Amino acid sequence: MVMNAADNSRIKGLDVEKIRADFPILSREVHGKPLVYLDSAASAQKPKQVMDALVSAYCDTYSNVHRGLHFLSEASTDAYEAVRGKVAAFLGAKSGDEIVLTAGATMSLNLIAQCWALPRLQAGDEILISIAEHHANIVPWQMVAEKTGAVLRAFPVDEDGSFNMTAFGEMMSSRTRIVSVPHVSNVLGTVFPIAEIAKIAHDANALMVVDGCQGAVHMPVDVQALGADFYVFSAHKLYGPNGVGILWGKAEILAELPPFLGGGDMIDRVTIEKSTYALPPQRFEAGTPAIAETIALGAAVDYVQAIGMEAIHQHEQDILAYAHQRLSAVDGLRLVGTAANKSGVVSFTMACAHPHDISTIIDNDGVAIRAGHHCAQPLMDFYDIPSTARASVGVYTTREEFDRLAIALEKVNRIFA
Repeated sequence: MVMNAADNSRIKGLDVEKIRADFPILSREVHGKPLVYLDSAASAQKPKQVMDALVSAYCDTYSNVHRGLHFLSEASTDAYEAVRGKVAAFLGAKSGDEIVLTAGATMSLNLIAQCWALPRLQAGDEILISIAEHHANIVPWQMVAEKTGAVLRAFPVDEDGSFNMTAFGEMMSSRTRIVSVPHVSNVLGTVFPIAEIAKIAHDANALMVVDGCQGAVHMPVDVQALGADFYVFSAHKLYGPNGVGILWGKAEILAELPPFLGGGDMIDRVTIEKSTYALPPQRFEAGTPAIAETIALGAAVDYVQAIGMEAIHQHEQDILAYAHQRLSAVDGLRLVGTAANKSGVVSFTMACAHPHDISTIIDNDGVAIRAGHHCAQPLMDFYDIPSTARASVGVYTTREEFDRLAIALEKVNRIFA
């Protein structure tokens, strides 16, 4: 069944056409065709409200934060610090003091690895991840393992991409010190049962880390209910700007960590002989931060909160179900990741063409998808494939866009037949 534009605006009671009007880039053409943007998992587009906040931060109140006593510095500091409270409420954290502002989720994960794991792990200790990790949740742990003698282990998923609790449980041991998994796989879309995983990890006295880059953007998140010790995500995937990330950590754990970087704004007292450090979260925020971009993240949080994360989740689930149905009818197309509980992405291969060729051809029809290993090479090895094509959804995605994708993929079949 092919949907028309009017049907799109009524999906799950969400006014998608009104939302799409907030995103200027969605009205442009590519190669003479209306843009179909299905690459939000890599980076989401930005609404006018976020761009207006970014421009205002530079044009109306810009000054360095925390140091000045003049009007602009105080106004900028107030707007910047208000974001901690917004993010804390968004994640269900106890307070803004648990929110560390970083340069991105990758930096957040590296901070945890260097500040918590490196001083604590010893030879023979184990770090447990899944085979479905993004490289940002693999490489930092490898670096720590190389320096400490710890062992990095990965548990498999089922063939359909479902989380395998048995495999996870069998790989947990008395040596497991860290469990670090995605909330949602960026390739498979599988939603990991974080609360259950966290309970098992904590019963073994292991730390629970969650890569929430593909989780916080698609569904309501309550870090306390999830039982995590750390939860990270990036602003640019939540319709916000580049260069800003979030690290939420339990206050009592943050208080035990040494600084990640040294410099201005993270100190208490500095002498030539030694320095003492600020309390968290400032302890982990050396130097001048991304001031305007952080303020714009606050606008992005306001934007999705105004729509409602549950409404966004329901809308995207409807789109995802339609996408599976529509793409399954394309000759020679194989879906990669068909777990019952999934979100955000539809990965696939086609018998006739490499994913890079698929992406290039359908781009001529204005359809933007991702092609490659998606920073998940171990998962590609697990499935014995070099790469996949990946279409991903956002709050602005419509059923009609997946109709456009399916029609473009039939063109791929005709070209390579």
